[in-house]
Amino acid sequence: MKGRYKEEMAELQTSGAWRSIRGLVHEGKYVTEGGVRMLNLSSNDYLGIMSRPDMLEAFYAQLGGEDALLGSSSSRLLTGNCAAYERLEHRLAQLFGREAALIYNSGYHLNTGVLPALSDEHTLVVADRLVHASIIDGIRLSGRPFERFRHNDLEHLERIIRKKQDAYARIIVMVESLYSMDGDLADLRGLCALKERYPIIELYVDEAHAIGVRGGTGLGMVEETGTTRQIDYIVGTFGKAIGSMGAYIVCDADVRELLVNRSRSLIFSTALPPVSVAWTDFVMSRIAAMTAERARLAAVSAILRKAIADAGGEMPSESHIVPFMVGENAPCIELAESLRRAGFFALPIRHPTVPEHTARIRFSLSSAIDEEEVCRLINLLPL
Repeated sequence: MKGRYKEEMAELQTSGAWRSIRGLVHEGKYVTEGGVRMLNLSSNDYLGIMSRPDMLEAFYAQLGGEDALLGSSSSRLLTGNCAAYERLEHRLAQLFGREAALIYNSGYHLNTGVLPALSDEHTLVVADRLVHASIIDGIRLSGRPFERFRHNDLEHLERIIRKKQDAYARIIVMVESLYSMDGDLADLRGLCALKERYPIIELYVDEAHAIGVRGGTGLGMVEETGTTRQIDYIVGTFGKAIGSMGAYIVCDADVRELLVNRSRSLIFSTALPPVSVAWTDFVMSRIAAMTAERARLAAVSAILRKAIADAGGEMPSESHIVPFMVGENAPCIELAESLRRAGFFALPIRHPTVPEHTARIRFSLSSAIDEEEVCRLINLLPL
């Protein structure tokens, strides 16, 4: 058995797909590895909250009582619930103008726990071909039949719906609002129009990379496109722009109650520590006011996108996630190492995470990064 594992590991190393856990020291927008201090361009700290000691100090100054507990010691359905959970869920429901919200431990817990709880034998699932691995795992765990439509191709999606609509009572369409590999956007208005034509459709939109950074008050692409009330299941994570941990679903009240009773990843997980939930609530109470941070993020992202596009590079991105396409794994790794030596921590995204021949450096930008730093990065790229 040990020999088998060694062979598999050797294959991964030869193909350039080998992964390892890195030993990093974090300091605001910088990380240090092996004595090299680098600007972090691979973090999901899109609003730069981890570079804001003032926010942490303000949070700790008002922290006390149950909110200060570092562990919950139980599933939320046993003794793990706390007042911070209820405050945060109430806040989310109010912010989105919906009946209810429910918190999960992570985006993975949520995406693997919701669909198996809500779907039945009369449900067909149709997902964009580029949805996150956690959504795919949730579909597989549900055991329901599913189809994939070409990325952002609503005509292809509609053909599937027309073909399948008579065989099912409901069709759940699953997309991301902002895709994590290319930084491009789903057509949420187009999806809602499709739902109007086919009432059998229910829409599931994952806002993991949009919450906090898109929309007038940071509520994501659903806010930016004015589709909040038309989408059945709005989900997202606190582990990226919000600078915390956990995930949420915003939905109807009866959906929330069904999840509480059926969602295994919720029922059988120890609840998040009260201090983490309280921190998330603290940040969410300030997201609407972070317009300057969103504007800076949009500005530096536009500079990098334009530089790559002007040089003839492929530029699918419409956001703060900006891929620099390389193609093959080995040269992608070499470019990442070259950037590392120049003081930029930007990791290569390789097959099998992305399709073969589409390896890229994925730049995840932050409002803590300034224009001079982005220009210095551009000068290092083989444009």
